[in-house]
Amino acid sequence: MSELVLDTQLEAISPRQLAWIRFKRHRLAMVSGCFLIFIYLVAAFCEFVTPYGTEMRNVQAINAPPMSIHFVDIDGSFHLRPFVYGYDMHINDDTWMREYTENPDKRYPIYFLARGESYELWDLIESDFHLFTTRDGYVHLFGTDRLGRDVFSRVFYGARVSLSIGIVGVLLTLFFGVLIGGLAGYLGGLVDRAVQRVIEVLQSMPTLPLWMALSAALPVYWSPIAVYFGITIILSLFGWPALARQVRGRFLALREEDFVISARLLGAGKMRIIFKHMLPSFTSHVIATATLAVPGMILGETALSFLGIGLRPPVVSWGVLMQQAQNYQVIVMTPWLMIPGLFVVLTVMAFNLLGDGLRDAVDPYSTGGQN
Repeated sequence: MSELVLDTQLEAISPRQLAWIRFKRHRLAMVSGCFLIFIYLVAAFCEFVTPYGTEMRNVQAINAPPMSIHFVDIDGSFHLRPFVYGYDMHINDDTWMREYTENPDKRYPIYFLARGESYELWDLIESDFHLFTTRDGYVHLFGTDRLGRDVFSRVFYGARVSLSIGIVGVLLTLFFGVLIGGLAGYLGGLVDRAVQRVIEVLQSMPTLPLWMALSAALPVYWSPIAVYFGITIILSLFGWPALARQVRGRFLALREEDFVISARLLGAGKMRIIFKHMLPSFTSHVIATATLAVPGMILGETALSFLGIGLRPPVVSWGVLMQQAQNYQVIVMTPWLMIPGLFVVLTVMAFNLLGDGLRDAVDPYSTGGQN
């Protein structure tokens, strides 16, 4: 009787529900998904989350190290409200470098959901409420850069640009990959051969030098928005061939199926058959592939901006922020300027783990799904 009930329950589970059950068993993928949701929410509301804007300067703290959050003051008294100590700066007589020490007499409490520097959320809503800030002094959780700008604020402003390039680039890659690969697989013949030759040519070219050449060709006088879309399109141009080949293979297998032949006999157009009937049969696979493609887009933008031929100031992205860490002396003396690189590593790892989990969930016969 119990086996009959179990069989009935399994029959009632849809393929999507079954994929979700398999995905939940992948703990690292679940944790990675939660981390990515968190980082995207923070990036979306970075004006509110961060205490300062990208161009706010604290000229009294140039290349200052990260501040420590305290609950116990120098006298041993415990405070429910966290606080930071202000800096005292002096010049080292031997190295001529700025050196900072905490001054217990400069205690700055941290206030949550408090008023601070004014901003426009998404350039639409004017506000001055911040998740946390100080009423006196400054709070620099990730330190400051060579101009005294808050690294914590700039990291999350940069997350908005770098993460959005990954998403927009993958959407363009999906569009071109599904459309071109679908037409090649469904029509076959001359169209299929032409698409295959184009894909072979694109995949035989070294990606990074081409990215660099095309990015360097962007006009210097372009606005930051134009450069943003230019870099996104460049990254997408070389991302669709691999997906197009996968889609082509699936369509070659599906075009002789009964439901495709029935739709064709009923007079459905080619685009309707591709997008309405054939594509939904492996949407889950496309989503998993797209998830695995996002890290490549993020790394591409970071690499180009790091080399100075991608996004340029005043645009703030993780790659632009890492330009300051090109010199090994800077890394040794101000290691906190490498924090944007840490966020790149964590985000790319999270996307890869999430993609692996999605792939194992939609394909139970993959290696990961068998473990």
